[in-house]
Amino acid sequence: MKINKINIRTNTKNYSILIGRGLINKIDKIFKGNNITFEKCLIVTDKNIPYTFKKTLYNKLKPKKIFKIELVPSEKNKNYTTIEKIHKILFEKRFNRSDCVISFGGGIIGDIVGFASSTFKRGLKFINIPTTLLSQVDSSIGGKTGINNKYGKNLVGSFYQPDLVVSDINILNSLPKREIICGYAEILKSSIIDSYKNFLYLDKNLEKILKLKSPFIENSILKACNLKKIVVEKDVDEKNLRKVLNLGHTFAHAYESALGFSKKLNHGEAVILGIKSAAEFSLQCRTLSKEKLNIIMNHISRIGIKVKINNFFKKKDSNKILNFMKSDKKNNSEKINLILIKNFGKIKTNFQINPLILKRYIFNSLN
Repeated sequence: MKINKINIRTNTKNYSILIGRGLINKIDKIFKGNNITFEKCLIVTDKNIPYTFKKTLYNKLKPKKIFKIELVPSEKNKNYTTIEKIHKILFEKRFNRSDCVISFGGGIIGDIVGFASSTFKRGLKFINIPTTLLSQVDSSIGGKTGINNKYGKNLVGSFYQPDLVVSDINILNSLPKREIICGYAEILKSSIIDSYKNFLYLDKNLEKILKLKSPFIENSILKACNLKKIVVEKDVDEKNLRKVLNLGHTFAHAYESALGFSKKLNHGEAVILGIKSAAEFSLQCRTLSKEKLNIIMNHISRIGIKVKINNFFKKKDSNKILNFMKSDKKNNSEKINLILIKNFGKIKTNFQINPLILKRYIFNSLN
């Protein structure tokens, strides 16, 4: 089967993203072909991954010294306690900076492992094998790592590029539909940022993509990854351009945080709600036309999730949501920094909005 390769070049590290089917079955050859060498590795796995995939990975990496830890992929576990668990193994097994840690899981596992890797002895080798659609198209690329705290999501972290990303599309077949939709949120976000042509491809092939049909799922993953490559290479530390990738996320992270990272709303679902909120607010701020808003809303309505925030919140929650938006890491003043839509392929970053205006929008949405 064909392996698609995307090369990422940043000022701190160059690395490759490999996308294809059956890649876990040849992970030993892939490591060798990409000059990934080590004596010891810690594999941090997602508890939800079917054992057959874990067993294949373990067997392919023998006779290396392999240590394992399994984590529950919950936003509530993205904390210092989990980082300490990983560091404890690395110190007790005497890992050095030429050894490696492998993340084998979704975006939550990747964020945790990336941060643990970046902070252990100021950085050791980090391999990311993303196993969810969300992580394959977004969080495994670009080097963002992080954990949560009581003030909000991903507020403690680092920029730490992986040494290699290996995305095996076959493992996506083990995911429930809700997780596929979760990943699709980032594909949709990328298409709005990229171009109307990309969006129309999704709009035409939505059902085939959600059913993981070839070549539609492969094309969608590649388009999203290539967009992120272009953006990350131009602005690796999110000083300016990379903020476009946060489209919908200021709202989404606030919704997740206000719910206490409840299972009622996963990250991708929050992003879809966030895109909807950003689009509506863009119309209110007169940056987006009513015609383009309707096109986006019609597409979202076909995805198959609850798309109203009043399914999750009441009017009394508007202050709580706003407070989490005030804590967003993109803010640099008393105002809230939003990413708004001007058109497909045209995103407005650094839109400073008075919190009272935003509160009014949130309050009115909760009717």
